[in-house]
Amino acid sequence: MTTETLTIREMCDAYEVTPRTLRFYEAKELLFPIREGQKRLFTKRDRARLKLILRGKRFGFSLEEIRQLLDLYHAGDQQHTQLVRTYEIARARLADMESQRDELTEAIDDLKDQLKWGEDMIASMTTRQKAAE
Repeated sequence: MTTETLTIREMCDAYEVTPRTLRFYEAKELLFPIREGQKRLFTKRDRARLKLILRGKRFGFSLEEIRQLLDLYHAGDQQHTQLVRTYEIARARLADMESQRDELTEAIDDLKDQLKWGEDMIASMTTRQKAAE
């Protein structure tokens, strides 16, 4: 995209989000489009921020965590603080996701065991019914 600014419709099409999503992020002060009357124009900076917001949401970061990380961009240390904090939050999130995956795997295994038990019970009952006939 070489265009300096994009309209809300162009942003929606480019990033597969709804106008409501963009307005929500604007209300949460995560995006800062230029306002021309009722028209919103999104800059290259807004597009970069939206990419980071969407990536953060995909990884399960809270909006507050995303805001804090975006705010660190202006710390004046060539993004060192931002990168370190992003790394810390990402490591914690990865640990949470792996724990959730392990719990889900255990639940799936338990459910499979219950289904197998149910199959065996149904088969046994069916066999007994046929024998009684």
